[in-house]
Amino acid sequence: MASIESITQIPGIFAAHTTNAEAGTGCTVIVCPKGATGGVDVRGGAPATRETDLLRPEETVQTLNAVVLSGGSAYGLAASCGVAEELERNGIGLDVGVGVVPIVSGACVFDLTCGDPHVRPTAEDGAHATRLALAGNGEPLARGNVGAGTGCTVGKVGGPARAMKSGLGEDVESAGALVCGAVAAVNACGDVVDSATGAAIAGLRTKDGEALASTEGEVLSLAAQMPLERRTNTTISCVVTNARLTKPQATKVAQMAADAYAHAIRPTHTTNDGDTIFVMATGEVEAQVDVVGVLATRALERAIADGARSATAAYGLPAARDLA
Repeated sequence: MASIESITQIPGIFAAHTTNAEAGTGCTVIVCPKGATGGVDVRGGAPATRETDLLRPEETVQTLNAVVLSGGSAYGLAASCGVAEELERNGIGLDVGVGVVPIVSGACVFDLTCGDPHVRPTAEDGAHATRLALAGNGEPLARGNVGAGTGCTVGKVGGPARAMKSGLGEDVESAGALVCGAVAAVNACGDVVDSATGAAIAGLRTKDGEALASTEGEVLSLAAQMPLERRTNTTISCVVTNARLTKPQATKVAQMAADAYAHAIRPTHTTNDGDTIFVMATGEVEAQVDVVGVLATRALERAIADGARSATAAYGLPAARDLA
């Protein structure tokens, strides 16, 4: 198999962004017109999500047409409506006799502190990203300050003066014919680390702003005074694989992939995070579910790190590439 660098090169998968850099927000849409087997895992304490219950193994609908990762906090869920409407216009969705109903799941990050807090992804933004995705011909997905990563930040426990810019990251891993790709919008309260080395990439800065501090250390030193009362954090992701999975198996892969958050973000799954992971399985390759889970976890770890490394300075915040 030829080397795959982006999920857009996985047969049957299309993806694109809508980005509003001035307003500091955007959305990322991942589409599978033929339908993928879906799964989800939600571990954060403050999620903003759509159609996650539908992905539970015991529910009737078996296929997922799109996943939407969006900025705008709960307001950004409007982008998913635009995605559904655009898919309907293209005849993509569950046939209900009188038409089709696209199955669209989504999650949002809180990015209202960047750019203009009164501008959020709209239904038209979701529809625009869907049109771009369906018109794509396999070009790699853009990363960094784009789509759902436009207004992402990390290391916020010390306030905006010590935070850093993060963004949207991607990684694709393979084992023989099996492929697992991950896309992550990294908007964590904590620090992003390299899961292979443990080295910090981005996060809480020292008070002089010149180096990295430790969010976990800061939290422990603040104890009960920890200033995390605002729900400004969340890392949302989508794992795409060509494996043939059932809904229970896709759910298990999502659960296993959640370990990537613990490996790459410190701390994670806090009461003020909305951490969510979707899985889309296209069903082309037979594979053991545990193998898929391990590969998905590796891809997501690296996608999270890539979200920090690919970001550029914006909205008064430096990125990882700006620190020595």
